[in-house]
Amino acid sequence: MSHTTTAEELLDEIKEMPVSERGRFFSILGTMLFGDDDLTHEQVFGNLDNDVFTAHEAAEYLEVSIATFRRYVQSGKIEPAHVLGRSQMFATRDLKAFKRSLRDVKGEPARSRA
Repeated sequence: MSHTTTAEELLDEIKEMPVSERGRFFSILGTMLFGDDDLTHEQVFGNLDNDVFTAHEAAEYLEVSIATFRRYVQSGKIEPAHVLGRSQMFATRDLKAFKRSLRDVKGEPARSRA
């Protein structure tokens, strides 16, 4: 007998993915399903509101090099939400606010929020 995966089972599996894989999954899903749609930040990353990113994930999210990201941290422009040993973890809500401030400094137009 064949088993069909339910939406709830799929969601449980997605929740067990590492944060980086979840991000990749939703990026692939968004590209395949929505193609050229101009999605808001909330539509793409809303599921990550209470998650934390590693420094490398945070740099990727901010679209900066890891060296630039480390300079932001050293200068106090962004602070880790948690420190686990030598690893720093960064809250997505802080990264979102910081990314918005970077966009404002660059003079990029604000995207509409749905």
